[in-house]
Amino acid sequence: MPESERLLEKIFERGHALLENLSDRWDLNVNRRTVIILLLAGALATFLYIDVIQPPANFPLNELVAVSGGQSLAEIADTLEQGNVVRSSFALRTVIKLMGNERRVHAGDYIFKEPQDIFSIAHTLAIGAYGLEPTRVRVNEGATTYEMATLFKERFERFDAENFLAQTKLQEGYLFPDTYFFLPNVTEDTVIQAMRQNFDSKIAELAPQIASSTHSLSDIVIMASLIEREAHNSVDRRKISGVLWNRLERNMLLQVDVAFLYTIGKGTYQLTVKDLASDSPYNTYKNKGLPPTAIGSPSLDSLRAAVDPIESDNLFYLADRSGVTYFSKTYAEHLRKKNLYIGNY
Repeated sequence: MPESERLLEKIFERGHALLENLSDRWDLNVNRRTVIILLLAGALATFLYIDVIQPPANFPLNELVAVSGGQSLAEIADTLEQGNVVRSSFALRTVIKLMGNERRVHAGDYIFKEPQDIFSIAHTLAIGAYGLEPTRVRVNEGATTYEMATLFKERFERFDAENFLAQTKLQEGYLFPDTYFFLPNVTEDTVIQAMRQNFDSKIAELAPQIASSTHSLSDIVIMASLIEREAHNSVDRRKISGVLWNRLERNMLLQVDVAFLYTIGKGTYQLTVKDLASDSPYNTYKNKGLPPTAIGSPSLDSLRAAVDPIESDNLFYLADRSGVTYFSKTYAEHLRKKNLYIGNY
């Protein structure tokens, strides 16, 4: 082989070896770059999820979150960041804009049953998915406005107990006890309106009887509130109503123990001689006539009993510890039954 050919062959061999070496290095570098890019992308995704996308650790579950009308998107996003609904107001604004919903954010009260990421929050705001579901509240018969205020304050975040009591100062007995369904953002004004409307609706059923009676609506409501606490069945309520109206007609003291439940929280078996001598206007052992206001919200059954008493000559009654009620025409008979069925309490 000529010397020139051997030289060319060596050149080609070295060139091929060089190309293979370069190819191997390129493949190695490509693999390294791919790994680096993937690692950086993973790190960025992890950072974005942890610091931007996922819900904050103290996400406000089952709490009212207000989005006020008239606010700009920036103000809404800042409010939600401050309220721990999202981690970044800037990210929320960006997501909402990318979704094309910048002008579709719905104002109002929101409530979240579970944590939501930033994309879910953006979607929720865009469609106005407030998450407000009615809450069931039972107001028991005989409940006072103070007990109602405590009940609603425990259940509803926007309910102002002090304002409720101030507005209902003259409405004791006129807020009807019933089962109600209110939204989580209900205020005291809505509660008062609903309960008073319910009372007006129920009392309308008795309007003809009230009109034909000799008693005012106020007296009937007060009497019904006493009866509500004194008995737990319709017959006894109507009988007690007859006794109490009889005592009023004869200018006798009512001497109703349950009035003390309203003022000092004591029932028949807890009252002392000092309690019975107190100067409270609700003390029916010292003051003749009905108490100045109702002592709670009477049921429709008690209102009926106040309007339609069972007439008799009875002037006294008492209930034993099992709730059985005994009626008497004279004080001597009353004392005998008291010794027989109650003894020294």
